Amino acid sequence: MDLILWRHAEAVEVAPGGDDMARVLTPRGDKQAKRMAAWLDRQLPHSTRVWASPALRTEQTALALGRKFKNHAALAPDGSVGALLELVQWPHAKGCVLVVGHQPLLGQTLSTLLGMQAGECAVKKGAVWWLRYRQRGDGCSTVVVTVQTPELL
Repeated sequence: MDLILWRHAEAVEVAPGGDDMARVLTPRGDKQAKRMAAWLDRQLPHSTRVWASPALRTEQTALALGRKFKNHAALAPDGSVGALLELVQWPHAKGCVLVVGHQPLLGQTLSTLLGMQAGECAVKKGAVWWLRYRQRGDGCSTVVVTVQTPELL
């Protein structure tokens, strides 16, 4: 199984008393999302399932990919690693799953899957971490296939 974790692109700051879920991408964030989406579209299998947080900034990031996606509350800013992994059926699902979400949830998920201490891994805005779960003989491992940031593309 391949699991791709994509942090939403740069978004406006939440105003005091404002709605965090309604934050939109900045013009820079829009460019980041489009740049990463173009790269992802060339790499992803056509059968990739795409999930996004219901926050507006993650929906805008996912829309840049131009593929169908579903929103799920488990991916919201207050989501948990367990709920994310259950949603994507890690590690037993077949194929490829792309999750568009938030920090610190994505970093916590990476830390868990890569055997690090909680909070040791952070995902930069607009960046993608591509993981692969593989079984060989009696052993299983999670490997990092690639890490990409919009600035490096």
